Amino acid sequence: MQHKQVIIIGGGPAGLAAALELYHNGVTDILILEREKHLGGILRQCIHDGFGLLRFKESLSGPEYAQRFIDEIDRLHIPYLTDVTVLDITADKKVLAVSKQGLLEFQAEALALTMGCRERTRGAISIPGTRPAGIYTAGVAQSYINLANTMPGKNVVILGSGDIGLIMARRLTLEGAQVKAVFELQPYPSGLPRNIAQCLNDYDIPLFLNHTIIDIKGRSRLEGVTVAAVDEKFAPLPGTEKDYPCDTLILSVGLIPENELSLQAGVELDQRTKGALVDDSYQTSSPGIFVAGNVLQVHDLVDFVSAEAEKMALGIAAYLHSHSPQSTQLAIRGDASITHTVPQRVSGEKDFTLSLRPSRPAQNCAVQICQNERVIATQTFRKVLPAEMIQIPVAADLLAEAGDLEVRIAC
Repeated sequence: MQHKQVIIIGGGPAGLAAALELYHNGVTDILILEREKHLGGILRQCIHDGFGLLRFKESLSGPEYAQRFIDEIDRLHIPYLTDVTVLDITADKKVLAVSKQGLLEFQAEALALTMGCRERTRGAISIPGTRPAGIYTAGVAQSYINLANTMPGKNVVILGSGDIGLIMARRLTLEGAQVKAVFELQPYPSGLPRNIAQCLNDYDIPLFLNHTIIDIKGRSRLEGVTVAAVDEKFAPLPGTEKDYPCDTLILSVGLIPENELSLQAGVELDQRTKGALVDDSYQTSSPGIFVAGNVLQVHDLVDFVSAEAEKMALGIAAYLHSHSPQSTQLAIRGDASITHTVPQRVSGEKDFTLSLRPSRPAQNCAVQICQNERVIATQTFRKVLPAEMIQIPVAADLLAEAGDLEVRIAC
């Protein structure tokens, strides 16, 4: 069994940023384990631009963004193994993995979990109808076109207005497919406003809110879908059904953090984010196990993923110095105007950044952080959208020693 100070599971944007920040803070006994053949994670197939605007002040493609971190990893000779699948992790930070060379066993002083997230599938949303070929998640369709140079189809309907689905609407159109429409169950888009404008409006692709697919037709290959409007409880409205002939259905209906390994180690999850419950060091309920990136909460920008992983790395470095879990006295709760907050508890001893998403669109409002019925931090917005993550820095000297924090959006 090999011993490492820190093992990072996942070589995507979070894992790469964490490795570099650890190294720059004196933690050099690091190993990155990546299941794909190359580092970079999901960024490898995201060939559109728009990455890095906050960090690098320029618009990069996904591979370009990832390569900047990979080049630095290589320059500093930070070790990594690719084409390695982690089979098991334990609460005492043992890692069992497999590669073409056989089983690998490690003992780490700390684990950084940066496995990312996966897409919800047709099975997860239970669309009735037959089960023909031609139904893809947006990420799978993206990998077919961008990595395998293979078109999934010519006449396309998209269900869900998540960002990957919007980007695929444009990508498929540019490759000659006819994207007939995007249908969204919610009364508002799930993707960023810039993607609505650049990927749908610029290409005259219609977006229908409050609509869903109620039937799938075709035997060996998809032949069409039936779409209906829905009421406020998302029930299809009789008489609104309309058939759309198509050979391809793209699903962009949400992302789920990949936490199977976290559960193996006994990490407690947040039922709202489906990621781990963490403190302001991004340490989980299992001491010495840390998480960041899309495995913790689904982000809207990769710049936020990298920044969060760097904060996690600082928490790991502090843990390696003390080898004791951080004192976490204050819980953070959101009311109905908030879908979730990260972190969910803090020590009250240091500054932290609170990440959250609103549960519904709102205008001319303020996010308020309260303790003991006193507003300790507030930030105003002309509008807030569920698609856009909000991050608010909170100074430790604003916090009382006792009293949980309440977060709300006031309009």
